[in-house]
Amino acid sequence: MSRRLNRNLLTTMAYVIVILWLFPMLYMFLSSFKFESQVAVPSLTFTPTLDNYRAVVTPEFFKYLSNSVQITFGTVIVSAVLGVLAAYALVYSGIKKANSIYFWFITTIFLPAVAVITPIYILLAKAHLLDTKLALILLNTGAGIPLMIWMCTTYFKEIPGEIIEAATIDGCSKAGTFFKIMLPLVKNGIISSALLVFVVTWNEFFFAVTATATQSATLPVYMSKFMTQQGFFWGKMSAAGTMVVIVPILIGFFTYKSFVKGLTAGSVKG
Repeated sequence: MSRRLNRNLLTTMAYVIVILWLFPMLYMFLSSFKFESQVAVPSLTFTPTLDNYRAVVTPEFFKYLSNSVQITFGTVIVSAVLGVLAAYALVYSGIKKANSIYFWFITTIFLPAVAVITPIYILLAKAHLLDTKLALILLNTGAGIPLMIWMCTTYFKEIPGEIIEAATIDGCSKAGTFFKIMLPLVKNGIISSALLVFVVTWNEFFFAVTATATQSATLPVYMSKFMTQQGFFWGKMSAAGTMVVIVPILIGFFTYKSFVKGLTAGSVKG
């Protein structure tokens, strides 16, 4: 009886947490169909309208969307390639002070962006990279590679050393061992790590609003355009926010199995 009560309490708490977590997105979604005057006064009863989406989904929106897609996928590809190679090297190549190098990468994750934005801005200006997609890919890759190394190192460490020894005895080269044996074994971990990099890059705002102007700005910057001196256009911001979160939600929905497997693979010692 006591176990059943505890199980029911945990289930109830889980539902409450899920509702609280989903409420902001649900409220944003509902607000996107309200007139501006209706958004100012919270209410579940309102007259639906598509005016906010008509105002948001413009040729300018698709330009920002294209920038976000190119920058995000460019960041994910570069971060995944370099991060996976670096993680493999740190675990299996016998580099001196590998742990120190690993922890150096990890500490860069906690470095606040505002602390380095001034020298970064000057460097980008000197290199004529301001308001370019390449600049944002480089900046986001700087955050994506440490995240990939952090997670992929754990997955590589979970692979028994006997597998590498057996491949070496069979005459498999280091490159062959990496591509034919190691990568398939950590595939789910790489996918989950890449998804995290995708979400972080897709939502990144600080570097995007600082290093871009009109040519390479992303969707989060586009959303900020509805914050004006005349006030906040909450309905249009809600419509833009709904459009922005659709992409990561859909990707997460179709890849959640690999995502969950990747996250749990590195947490349980096999």
